[in-house]
Amino acid sequence: MKIIRVDMSKKSICVEDVPKDYFGLGGRALTAAIMNKEVPPMCNPLGPENKIIFAPGLLSGTNFVNTSRISVGTKSPLTGTIKESNGGGTIAAALGHLGITAVVLEGKSAPGEMFILGIDEKGEASLIKADEYKGMRTYKMMEKLIDSFGSKISVMCIGPAGEYLMKSASIQTSDVDNRPCRAAARGGVGAVMGAKGLKALVVDRRGKSADAIADPEAFKEAAKTFALKLKENPFTGQMLGNFGTAGILGAINAMGAFPSYNATKGVLAGWENISGETLSKVMKERGGGPGHMGCAQCAIHCSNIFNDSKGKYVTSSLEYETIWALGGMTGIKDLDTIARLDFLCDDIGLDTMNTGVAIAVAMDAGYKKFGDGQAAIDMIEEIAKGSEIGKVFGDGPEAVGRHFKHHRIPAVKGQSVAAYDPRAMQGMGVTYATSTMGADHTAGNVFGLYMAKKLDPLKPEGQAAASRNSQIAMAAMDSIGMCILAAVALAAPEAGVALVQAISAKIGKQLEGNAIAELGMRTIRMEREFNKKAGITSKDNRLPEFYYKEALSPHNTVFEVKDEELDTTLDF
Repeated sequence: MKIIRVDMSKKSICVEDVPKDYFGLGGRALTAAIMNKEVPPMCNPLGPENKIIFAPGLLSGTNFVNTSRISVGTKSPLTGTIKESNGGGTIAAALGHLGITAVVLEGKSAPGEMFILGIDEKGEASLIKADEYKGMRTYKMMEKLIDSFGSKISVMCIGPAGEYLMKSASIQTSDVDNRPCRAAARGGVGAVMGAKGLKALVVDRRGKSADAIADPEAFKEAAKTFALKLKENPFTGQMLGNFGTAGILGAINAMGAFPSYNATKGVLAGWENISGETLSKVMKERGGGPGHMGCAQCAIHCSNIFNDSKGKYVTSSLEYETIWALGGMTGIKDLDTIARLDFLCDDIGLDTMNTGVAIAVAMDAGYKKFGDGQAAIDMIEEIAKGSEIGKVFGDGPEAVGRHFKHHRIPAVKGQSVAAYDPRAMQGMGVTYATSTMGADHTAGNVFGLYMAKKLDPLKPEGQAAASRNSQIAMAAMDSIGMCILAAVALAAPEAGVALVQAISAKIGKQLEGNAIAELGMRTIRMEREFNKKAGITSKDNRLPEFYYKEALSPHNTVFEVKDEELDTTLDF
């Protein structure tokens, strides 16, 4: 277990053993711990005092399914809070295979300097000047990196948006096909990476120095049980492989919870044109399709390949949130246009959600018409140019709202909401408001409770408790390195037991049955401590005013969970 520290001011690299205080921590829990201990909460997110931490999950690099998730921790330039942005692909597994618990980037390069941090198959790290990569988009950069480093690499990189320090800038991660189409997208983490002067992190995938598993046989049995339960679950074992995450679009639209036309409607007329079923059909006809494996150790295969009408690759993976942000919110109902927008966001290095909602706010303000696909493409290209209006779009929905003096801005702490309207899914509103990192559906999604008829989505009762439980669980999953979709398997009690057994076998310490919840609560407590010191108060944990005042069709409901409940949601 080791931490690689890189001081970008001094251009120095050192390797240290993981402190005892961090024993049993990985991913989001580890980034929260390091941030709390080492980063001044009131620092400038783009200044030298801030740090950016790349931490694979606790089980990343093992053969436990769906654990190739990496946490990127920092202070967000978008929200002003602590941030953990979670990415897939292959890099978490690559770092895990090298026994690297975290890479910590500190300091700041001189203006104009840009570097690549390379980690070879022995785990040796070096800084390489990246002048030739300046301004380069991610797909072209990936091709050049393969030419230089070979094809057995995992990459995290920024595009022009990160170099421009835009607040919607993502960090793109490479998938199993060496495409930079996965992302640690939220919170402007790409801007922090750009401010440090790092264009890319390149890790050799051939490492064979993973941390030893304390009890290999017990781990193997636990991993086998969990994988079986994952396969038996209809959602993860069947639906996602056939339709991807877009398969839930129809159900959410039927619930009146699909925010459309900048959250002025809860149902999108013509939703069938962009549904998971239509997407799957179109992809198959063009030689692409669902059932693609995008991330290492994935047993779900929720990814897909979208080709154009001539069978040429456009993007991977076209997911539900992206289809909503670049489609439903903008009124664009053409999959080819949405796929093109998705590709551009990946190529330029942008959060598709924050960018799509920013475009929707501009359209709602009258800058362009809803449904104008070419206008949306042009707006994203302005971001790539770094033009004045492009900088507005690249900083997200709140910046766009201020620029056009428009009131309807679907964001919390600067970060856009997701594809579940809080007026039709009250519990999602609780998560958006109370998450430690701005509006974030992955922080505590309660959609499954509504589908199972265990909770009425339109009534405020029980929503805070549901959000709390989900937020605790998801903080733990992010710390373990587990995909949020695979966490669905935990509905089977045997899967929960197996997960605890696997962690116990990995670290050589027998954990109690409530260990997962304890890990999640510990993580959130650390994040809240940082935020409190950063000046975040209960007044920041609120939805935008229009959610309380503007009724959403077709249910004509508003957000009704009381402030008192929001303020106590994460008291534990």
